[in-house]
Amino acid sequence: MAMIRTRLSIMMFLQFFIWGGWFVTLGTFLANNLNASGGQIGMAFSTQSWGAIIAPFIIGLIADRYFNAERILAVLHLAGAALMYGLYVASDFSTFYPLVLMYMIIYMPTLALVNSVSFRQMSDPGQEFAKIRVWGTIGWIIAGLGISYLFAWDSSQGIADGMLRNTFLMCAIASLALGLYSFSLPATPPKANGPVGLKEVLGLDALALLKDRNYAIFFIASILICIPLAFYYQNANPFLAEIGVTNPTGKMTLGQVSEVLFMLLLPVFIHRFGIKKTLLIGMLAWALRYALFAFGNADEMVFMLLIGIALHGVCYDFFFVTGQIYTDARAGEKFKSSAQGMITLATYGVGMLIGFWVAGQITDHFSTNGAHDWQGIWMFPAVFAIAVLVLFYLTFKNDKSVTVKPNV
Repeated sequence: MAMIRTRLSIMMFLQFFIWGGWFVTLGTFLANNLNASGGQIGMAFSTQSWGAIIAPFIIGLIADRYFNAERILAVLHLAGAALMYGLYVASDFSTFYPLVLMYMIIYMPTLALVNSVSFRQMSDPGQEFAKIRVWGTIGWIIAGLGISYLFAWDSSQGIADGMLRNTFLMCAIASLALGLYSFSLPATPPKANGPVGLKEVLGLDALALLKDRNYAIFFIASILICIPLAFYYQNANPFLAEIGVTNPTGKMTLGQVSEVLFMLLLPVFIHRFGIKKTLLIGMLAWALRYALFAFGNADEMVFMLLIGIALHGVCYDFFFVTGQIYTDARAGEKFKSSAQGMITLATYGVGMLIGFWVAGQITDHFSTNGAHDWQGIWMFPAVFAIAVLVLFYLTFKNDKSVTVKPNV
């Protein structure tokens, strides 16, 4: 079992090393090296959402029924390596965009595939999966640290010299390695009781949960809070690089470290404060983070930026992970899988798609001749998050039936 755990950990490490190795610096690269506008950068980031929307079709209607998970994982990453190389050599946005769209359409399904391969090798996923999944976060962190502290691709000079283009070559090599490595993973054949129709695949049969007023309010809030989330993914790295923060990509890995730490504390908070207060803390963290970004700087107020980055664990875990737990509890046995599919499609699909479009429009609005009014840009998601928080506080009734036992 120790050998299997090691092999799965390597798979997870490479899976998220690839994503963290180019996605974090994407906005900085596009703005500085392909002269992309805020709207175009929003289009590029929204390919993640299109991938999330299309992924269930690939996994639910094809992979789960006809192919071993590890084999389709291998094929998708080998194709991804070729597309990543295409991104490395792309010279303008019109060439870059269709390639990144195709890449995200085939990458997003691999997130479910690595989970499937892992779960099928575990006798007790509840106890074992976290020990495997944490290596994915480590992979993301290592990618960011390497970009900043080993290669200095995101330094002012590195950005000016176009060195961020190398992130795509690095990830192409990692994707090729994971594609070949995946053929050696334990056989994970299709499940006999896999999805039987489009309704189940997309989680649409779980729409019945929306008849519950409380859950419907949470569902709408989840989509709305994705708008502030999109601002972070799209603008944080370009913002830090533009105002002169050294090693911005490396410093942003504080967010992933925070995510791991607060994931451990999350059951304690839910157990002590309940679902509603925990969700409200997550929303408040989004507003606080963007206020810190709006008024911080690269000099004497750089600590404000670092605190804003470190709040990522509270922002993400206390709202999105808590939301997954709440969804699981409300769904019951009949709709557990479908409900998770529905909330994922609504947030990472629809919500983020809207969010990246809004972030692109706001960024362009506060941009003049390539320079940005970052305070104006960051105050929009800060105020928006507060508005969602107030509406949620006034309309959502605390659900005391949902409890989580602390594990610390």
